[in-house]
Amino acid sequence: MTTQVLFIQGGGAGTYDDWDSKLVDSLKRELGPDYEVRYPRMPDEGDPGFDRWVTALEEELGKLDDGAVLVGHSFGGTVIALGLSREPPVRPLAGVFLIAPPFFGEGGWASEEVAFGADLGAKLPSATPVRLYQGDQDADVPPEHLDLYAKAIPQAVARKLAGRDHQLNDDLSEAAADIRALAGRV
Repeated sequence: MTTQVLFIQGGGAGTYDDWDSKLVDSLKRELGPDYEVRYPRMPDEGDPGFDRWVTALEEELGKLDDGAVLVGHSFGGTVIALGLSREPPVRPLAGVFLIAPPFFGEGGWASEEVAFGADLGAKLPSATPVRLYQGDQDADVPPEHLDLYAKAIPQAVARKLAGRDHQLNDDLSEAAADIRALAGRV
């Protein structure tokens, strides 16, 4: 049986083709043939908006089978957290994996549209494992944002990766190993 993995890209002009495609390639390579990695292009990547992206995420979630895995990088990770906190998915998920997501709320970045609170974890699907990853050399999103997410989602497992940048040096081997472990395919 093939497990579906939905990867939501980060924001910024050229991100889909020039940056996050390398993360998707790493994930596909590390997961192997038992996983179908879906990588939709998000709307207006050069000028991403929370509501547009959450709507696109909801559309993509509707195409998934039970037990799919969500992976989001940077703004895409924030959108996954936001979307799931607003509306639980129709189908059960095997896991949520957030890679270097910016935290919007107290201690993080300011936004008039979004502010995560200390209760973010309570708003996420309770039976779905959450994993957080960030490089300690991230120059785009302060590594302290990982700590903010870990505090707001106490059930999450957070991993700060030494010597890794915002793109985790284009290496998602840790996330892939954790995905395989959740699926019992170590």
